[in-house]
Amino acid sequence: MDRFDAMQAFARVVETGSFTKAADTLHLSRTSVTQLVQQLEARLRVRLFNRTTRKVNVTADGAAYYERVVRLLADIDDAETSLSSASAAPRGRLRVDVPSPLARSVLIPALPDFYARYPDIQLDMGVSDRKVDLIDENVDCVVRGGELTDLSLMARRLGDLHLGVYAAPAYLQRAGVPVHPRELEDPGHRVVGYRWARTGKVFPYVLQRQGETLRVSGHHALVVDDGNAYLAAGLAGLGVLWLPDYMACGPVRQGALVPLFTDWQLESMPMYIAWPPNRHVSAKLRVFIEWVVEVAGEWQPAHMTR
Repeated sequence: MDRFDAMQAFARVVETGSFTKAADTLHLSRTSVTQLVQQLEARLRVRLFNRTTRKVNVTADGAAYYERVVRLLADIDDAETSLSSASAAPRGRLRVDVPSPLARSVLIPALPDFYARYPDIQLDMGVSDRKVDLIDENVDCVVRGGELTDLSLMARRLGDLHLGVYAAPAYLQRAGVPVHPRELEDPGHRVVGYRWARTGKVFPYVLQRQGETLRVSGHHALVVDDGNAYLAAGLAGLGVLWLPDYMACGPVRQGALVPLFTDWQLESMPMYIAWPPNRHVSAKLRVFIEWVVEVAGEWQPAHMTR
């Protein structure tokens, strides 16, 4: 038995709650992971998991052992990355997940710089607006807008997204130009709805001006759960949009979107990069986090603040 492989397999089963999911993330067969854990239990002479046909639960001994194993695996990783060659060139695969508009408009265009610095890092980038279970899906980190609902996550705040209200010229020609946000509640207007992955709901937006506060929902002809699809719907004239400045600035410059209610303010949205609390921050994850923070810092003055 390779004790290192066995400890890795054990830790991954604890983190995913499943031998099958652990095997998938380690690129091993379920049988191999099961045998490694069984060999580890035989060596330690304790039961690490209570197994049923439907569920795998870590025992009290297993939980205590897991805390030590995580620290040991982290120390091993630190020892390897402390070598000069490893420190100078972090390497390996990172699984990250980012919102689709942010990937398209900001991060992917900036990636040549990242690869110029770290050519030996392979990014497996999920591009979606869905809610990601970092532990269950073995994702190293996520970039997300909005307040974090899982307070157990480790996170760095990247900045604040400022929102505005926009519509395509074709929509305004057809429905008329609203001069007050309350007009969006009229039957003649349509708003493109965005369904938040964390809640599954379409929330009204809150606008403020000189002490006046309005909650506007509007009438939805279309509801989507992806940022790029949301923008595409607005550009197609399907309704009014509530967009972060970074998504709107290009279409506004091109004349494809028109700002509305510019004397009203919407509450800004925080942007975070987050990672699992029990996941050791390896050299490759550390440099990716720092790079995202750097990109946000360069991009924020123009697109994330007014």
